[in-house]
Formats: sequence, structure tokens, C-alpha cells
Amino acid sequence: MPERAERGSYGQFCPVAMAAEIICNRWTALVLRELLAGSTRFNDLRRGVPRMSPTLLSKRLKELEDANVIVAEPTQHPGVVDYRLTQAGENLRGVVDSLGFWGQRWIESSLSLQKLDPALLLWDVRRNLKVKALPHRRCTLKFIFPELASERRSWWLVVDGDKVDLCLTDPGCDVDLYVRGPLRDLTAIWMGISSLDRELAAGTIQIDGDQAIAHSIHAWLGLSSFAKIERKVR
Repeated sequence: MPERAERGSYGQFCPVAMAAEIICNRWTALVLRELLAGSTRFNDLRRGVPRMSPTLLSKRLKELEDANVIVAEPTQHPGVVDYRLTQAGENLRGVVDSLGFWGQRWIESSLSLQKLDPALLLWDVRRNLKVKALPHRRCTLKFIFPELASERRSWWLVVDGDKVDLCLTDPGCDVDLYVRGPLRDLTAIWMGISSLDRELAAGTIQIDGDQAIAHSIHAWLGLSSFAKIERKVR
């Protein structure tokens, strides 16, 4: 039996059906989202899809490789590869962006805000941080979600040059700025459902620490690429 049939074929020659056999498997669109956002290593991809099992991630990557959407390039580290998008993979950028635009415009915000994940939120914040708007030295930003269990309450972003590391355990650096507030409210800011100014004025988000970094937060705290999309539902 052909491999495509084993995965579940629609049995149609239509290009929509043929493409859907590749990109509409569960989790595949999110793996593509991470690849298009610049993640190339397996562990980085896992951080972008934290609820996906390593086994299933490996399977989806192999399927994308078989479909010539990505290539696995060896690195200087034994057993470690970089997953790179092919031209076919890059051509999926518009497809994935369109899914995001549609979701931001038409999915009710109350539904989106039921699916909260501090790991995913801070991973997205990490890669959209505008490091050039921060002081030209190592900066440590601590995010605190008071309502979460102790093991998921505190997160650190350590910015050193162009490199931004996300830590769940204390990196041992002096903290330059503390950002404290409910996960739901910070997620709403990130998604463009609310605004930082609104939450600061309401007292739901509190900022403390280096005043220069605090005053420039609008410059360095990047938002979701979909945050400015006009929402048709609330």
C-alpha cells in the first residue's frame, strides 16, 4: 500500500485535496508555523508546540521531509540536524499567515483566552522582542503570573546582544525589570485583544525595576504578528 494511502488519502486528484493530505494532519500547521518563524532545531520546535509529544513531532517532520517541504541538514554536532524549509515550504507562508489572519478576525476572543499557556506565550514574546530598544548590555526581564502554580509562576528572559534566552528556572542574573500580572491579561495584550496601557491603568499588569526599561516597554515588547488585525467578533 502506498505510504500516502497509509496516512489517509482523500482519493481525489484535486490540488486542494492533495495539499490537505500533507498540511492538514493534526499539529502539522503549527509545526510549519514554528519553522516559518525561524526555529530549526528539534528542541526549539518542541518549545513552540509544548503539548506535542516528541514522537509525534518526529513523525510530522519526517512527513514534511518526505513531501519535500523541509530538508534535514547535518550540523557540526553529532546527531543534531537543522530543519530548513525548501522553496515549497517557504511557499506555504501565505497559507499559514492566512490561517492566522482568519483566526484573529473571526474566532471569539473568549475562546482563544481559554487556551492559556505561559510557555508558549513567553516563547512567542522571546522571539518578537525588539532587542535594539533595550540597553546595550545584558538585561534580565522577569515575568510573574501570581495565579499559577509555583513551578510555572516565574519566567525569565535574558537578553544578551541579539540572543534572547527563555528560562523557567532562575538564571542567577540580577533582574532589571519585573512584569507581574495574570496570564490571561498578558496573553490578551500579546494578541491585541487588550492593550498594555489599558491593563497598566487598570492595575492588572504591574511593572517594577529599571525606569528606562520600564518607560521603553512599548518599544521592546513586540506583539503577535496578528495583533493589529481588525477583529470581527469579540
